Amino acid sequence: MNEFGGAAEQATTVDVVVIGAGQAGLSAAFHLRRTGLEPDRDFVVLDHAPRAGGAWQFRWPSLTYGKVHGMYALPGMELTGADPARPSSEVIGAYFDTYERTFDLRVHRPVDVTAVREGDGGRLLVETSEGAYATRALINATGTWDRPFWPRYQGQETFRGRQLHTSGYPGPEEFAGKRVIVVGGGASGTQHLMEIAEVAAATTWVTRREPVFREGPFGEAEGRAAVALVEERVRLGLPPQSVVSVTGLPLNDAIRAARESGVLDRLPMFDRLTPTGVAWDDGRTVDADVILWATGFRAAIDHLTPLRLREPGGGIRLEGTRAVRDERVHLVGYGPSASTIGANRAGRAAVSDIRRLLTRELAAAAAVATA
Repeated sequence: MNEFGGAAEQATTVDVVVIGAGQAGLSAAFHLRRTGLEPDRDFVVLDHAPRAGGAWQFRWPSLTYGKVHGMYALPGMELTGADPARPSSEVIGAYFDTYERTFDLRVHRPVDVTAVREGDGGRLLVETSEGAYATRALINATGTWDRPFWPRYQGQETFRGRQLHTSGYPGPEEFAGKRVIVVGGGASGTQHLMEIAEVAAATTWVTRREPVFREGPFGEAEGRAAVALVEERVRLGLPPQSVVSVTGLPLNDAIRAARESGVLDRLPMFDRLTPTGVAWDDGRTVDADVILWATGFRAAIDHLTPLRLREPGGGIRLEGTRAVRDERVHLVGYGPSASTIGANRAGRAAVSDIRRLLTRELAAAAAVATA
């Protein structure tokens, strides 16, 4: 790396900046290393989390590794011998830490990226808490964990009980003896609800749409079809939905038992909150001590705003992993690649595309030099 004299400040020059060291970011870093680029010379990986583990390090203690669905190994190193009873945050955090050290990825943390904007000489300027980087290409792998979605409903500020988002879910123990409303029909919402129901005084499940439960096996063909639906939204420049949102909830033994016992007896979305609970326009009310919003996340991409990558529909349109509005920018772990196996594939694809970009730029520079 070396210093680049920009108009605003001195910036350290690299070929590639990777933002985020979760599954997608580490996959990208692995493939950058594999193609001959050196960390802290040719590329840098920036992560705002305090330690290795991506979003997994923030998962609640009751989510043990045995409950994790479909954790796909990072490229080049399997995760073996994990205790299924151990918290997934510990298992996967240790795995990511070993992975970073094994491949000498030299992740910088904690580093906050505040903005990415147009720099000098055709480079992007990445502004961070440890200084600025001038880069030829950017791999954004920031995921969604930092942007929990809180819907707004009438009377929300009047509720006298506790409101929290699934991103801050502490485990079921804190809900003992409480009347709890869980809002959301995704995998996290149902998992939290089933745990909480074992210790709570009462639980109520509320969802905006009727939940869809999936019977039977979910094979490769079904997975491709689900990813294709998410990809279509990204191609249209719409905000991506999660893959889970189009696959439905797997109907396993635990789900069946919860449905039979009435725990997963869903109510339609309430119309407003009251000081003591929630209410519907038809006169129905439910009192509650706690409302848990299991309402999902949005892509954490506000730092890319200066590049004006969004389409009128609100999303960033991609070709593969490359932003249509700026070929220097790749998004991995976004939309169709927001799964462990998808993140791995996206990291490889982004690096392949970036290598072609860098080769083309070198050839162009050489042609100018010899002209």
